Amino acid sequence: MSIRRSDDPLDTYLLRIFVLLISERSVSRAALRMNQSQPAVSAALKRLRDILGDPLLVREKGGMVPTERALALLSHAKGALAEIDRMVDEPEFFEAQSTRQAFRIGSPDYLAPVFVAGVAERFRREAPLARLTLHALGPDFDFERSLAEGDLDVVIGNWPEPPQRMHLSMLLEDEIVCLVAASHPLARKGMTTEDYARAAHVVPMPYSISQRGVIDSVLASLRINRDERVVVQSFTAAPYLLQKTDLVFTTTRHFARYYADLLSLAIVPSPIEFPPMRFYQLWHERNHNSPAHRWLRRLLAECGRTIAGGKSA
Repeated sequence: MSIRRSDDPLDTYLLRIFVLLISERSVSRAALRMNQSQPAVSAALKRLRDILGDPLLVREKGGMVPTERALALLSHAKGALAEIDRMVDEPEFFEAQSTRQAFRIGSPDYLAPVFVAGVAERFRREAPLARLTLHALGPDFDFERSLAEGDLDVVIGNWPEPPQRMHLSMLLEDEIVCLVAASHPLARKGMTTEDYARAAHVVPMPYSISQRGVIDSVLASLRINRDERVVVQSFTAAPYLLQKTDLVFTTTRHFARYYADLLSLAIVPSPIEFPPMRFYQLWHERNHNSPAHRWLRRLLAECGRTIAGGKSA
């Protein structure tokens, strides 16, 4: 069997054009991303349509939308490109100081800022030429698919039941506490379970539609219905709403400590016995043996241990 047929119609250029066209749903945006002219990308789209026997993108009232076949082929194209990139770009030995590789981490926005700052510091020190992207997770974001297709290298999470199909290692554990305004009566006298149940709470929107978080799971098991008076889209917005209100925010100690030092807030021990909040990193089998990926996982793990030990990264 020959290694390559002379009439193979697809090459990596067309695959990259295909992925960008379907992801961006725009010839002009795909051209900008590829640093190509619009006529060149339009010509590539015409070739792709001829090769695949499908229009791929069709015009609707709100713009271009992909066909069902295009969406079905997208994951295969991404996977093929990721494997090709790994063959071509990834050296047998990885040197952090000289690499220009891009690393992508998905994480919720309630990671302790001191942990994120420690990661950025170590990353800049060890890989000054590399690029780091932190991608915020949300309820509509399919992180498992992003790991499988190579859009993300690592996802940091704290789901009580992490996906079984991924590799996992623990980063850190954190105590759950309550954060209130420094002038809040509960800041001086402490909080009972009855106080907690009567209080007005600020809560974040869930960032996973498939899994309930640790706090909600424990409260449900105890049949405690907290008064979720204010709901915020971003976890980091919640502390700023506490300063001149009677609201209570349930969060991790490292997250609370950062904002208590920054704002006029107080940390109150939780009257409810929550288990520790466990944060771990997840990655796909496709990256498991990559030298660059092992370096990234080690960096994250060491930053987690530094935070747990109470030292600066």
